[in-house]
Amino acid sequence: MTDRIPHVVFLCVHNAGRSQMALGFLRHLAGDRAEAWSGGSEPASSVNPVAVAAMAEVGIDIAGAQPQRWTEDGLRRADVVVTMGCGDTCPFIPGVRYEDWPLDDPAGQGIEAVRPIRDEVERHVRALMDDLGL
Repeated sequence: MTDRIPHVVFLCVHNAGRSQMALGFLRHLAGDRAEAWSGGSEPASSVNPVAVAAMAEVGIDIAGAQPQRWTEDGLRRADVVVTMGCGDTCPFIPGVRYEDWPLDDPAGQGIEAVRPIRDEVERHVRALMDDLGL
């Protein structure tokens, strides 16, 4: 990495659960030491309310987030693109570092099932931050 602030993009299909939780953790933990954005291939109409509740339990508010589609421009600016279950629908930009995090999808799950997903997302985000020197 250079002295420039790293830009991280989190991608999943609906941009309503995993990628929103990852974005929330990175923004909360890294503050202004990183830029972050998230997107999906088929954005949902709203963030998963159970993911919102699970994140609120750890003091992170993602209630105001809005699922959105990724953009080529946003991906080209990224230093790291993290994919979570979007498979072949995730775009590939040459020269950008990619990581795939094999996480369960919180869609349709209750809070008891989403808490371990949230905790795994946090572990991955912290490991990424360590790797980026944040």
